[in-house]
Amino acid sequence: MSGAVPAAATSRHGAPGAGRPEGTGQSLPLPALVVVTDGSLTRGRPLSKVVGAAIEGGARAVLMREKHLSGIQRHALADELRALLRPVDGILLVASGPAIPSDGLHLASADALPKAAPALLGRSCHSAGDVAAAAAQGCQYATLSPIFPSTSKPGYGPALGPGALRGHSLPVWALGGVGPTNAGACLEAGASGVAVMGLVMRAEDPTAAVATMCAAIVGAGRDKR
Repeated sequence: MSGAVPAAATSRHGAPGAGRPEGTGQSLPLPALVVVTDGSLTRGRPLSKVVGAAIEGGARAVLMREKHLSGIQRHALADELRALLRPVDGILLVASGPAIPSDGLHLASADALPKAAPALLGRSCHSAGDVAAAAAQGCQYATLSPIFPSTSKPGYGPALGPGALRGHSLPVWALGGVGPTNAGACLEAGASGVAVMGLVMRAEDPTAAVATMCAAIVGAGRDKR
């Protein structure tokens, strides 16, 4: 693992561009970069090792998917990832796992709302209507995808383009085909942040991949809350 951690990404609250709902003075604790996990893309490396390398590169928010694992296995993995994030005051989001201890719950587009409200609640969205519905349900953020063609999930709906990120009352993180060359366009279009999966999970050097993403975010002017 190599690559220096950007100064702007040394903690949860100092991470590049913590999300700010447009038109408000309040900020979410969620930073502008969210790393999404997929152990099937790590080329045989333990997922925790890849996530650890991503944290070394500046990642301060991780969305754990791994829905194919058993409940016991997901609990154990969440504990492991939380331990990695704890020294940097990072955030662990868990996809579709309301019973798994985490800093926030991320719902799939079809998931029902949890009975107990988590500290941080988000939802996967694929249209403006989905985002509006998520806001009405009390979600605090949403991912919107796919913004660009995605090699991780080819054929998962037509690319929406950066223009789809404009005009939402809910803070939106751009997902799908996002990388250092187009992250700035997403942020300029109105996204509160970007989420990446394959870019980091497949990377030969996840530390460097995340550091490059952090630099792109800072370059887009999201180095301050």
